[in-house]
Amino acid sequence: MLLLDYQNVLIESLLRDRFAEGASPVSIDQVVSDFDGVTFHISTPEGKTKIVVSINVKCFAELVQYGAQAILEREYGPYIVAPEQGYDFSVQVDLESLPEDQEAKDDLVRRISLLKRNAMAAPFENAFDEFKQLQEEASKYTSESAPQGVKEGGETRAIHYRDEEAIYIKASHDRVTVIFSTVFREETDRIFGKVFLQEFVDARRRAIQNAPQVLFRNDPPLELEGIPGINNSGSGEIGYITFVLFPRHLTDQRRADVISHIQTFRDYFHYHIKASKAFIHTRMRKRTADFLQVLRRARPEAEEKERKTATGRTFKVAS
Repeated sequence: MLLLDYQNVLIESLLRDRFAEGASPVSIDQVVSDFDGVTFHISTPEGKTKIVVSINVKCFAELVQYGAQAILEREYGPYIVAPEQGYDFSVQVDLESLPEDQEAKDDLVRRISLLKRNAMAAPFENAFDEFKQLQEEASKYTSESAPQGVKEGGETRAIHYRDEEAIYIKASHDRVTVIFSTVFREETDRIFGKVFLQEFVDARRRAIQNAPQVLFRNDPPLELEGIPGINNSGSGEIGYITFVLFPRHLTDQRRADVISHIQTFRDYFHYHIKASKAFIHTRMRKRTADFLQVLRRARPEAEEKERKTATGRTFKVAS
């Protein structure tokens, strides 16, 4: 199964070409679409040597509440410029003052192509930090004497990154729970979704014991009780996929990879549903073509009603 890239491949490719030794500066004005309605604009408004990369994210205001600005300043500090009109965040790179070291150039390309990933990482890093605090607080008490706030965990962070879908993140003293709400427009999508998610559960049970726990349900989980905007109809059109991240997933060494992996889950999930449907349709068309070929071969030949002699005269064939 295909694993999607965390970075925007088009931005990465374009910047590598511009950063290459001996490359001639050219004017750029490209709009690049990414998953989840995210839009990038790559342009050279002040000259061919100054490349501006801007990003527009539907939920950027929510991300800022959870520290996105601080994370973006940490990653892009000297390259940050005033946001382009119609976009939420912009960075500018001057081709005439690039790092001389090739490894530093590659790192800069990688970081800019991860602009969406780094912006979306804010609520996850915020929740992971809160987990550490709650874990330290909980270590001072027994399970019975712990204050209510430590027992119940922190606030539930809601990131409405699509029109009808959201990511909910809740830190507790012993875990971080990440919940995706996702819309299934068709009954076949729901069936494929259940099959894929059951495979996640079975794979963890069979061989991958260290993987996060995965749960799927059509009604909202208890962690979302009291959250505004939650659909409680139970119609099956909206599904809730829960990942339970345990302390072993939240170490400083693993948290960056965990954030990158879990961010792409929704895109990964729906991509493979669509790929599976396309594969089945291809097989159905192939099978139909085979059946039609068999029917054509089984068609009886037309009976001869007349024959010709060597001189060209015709006579009827007796039946």
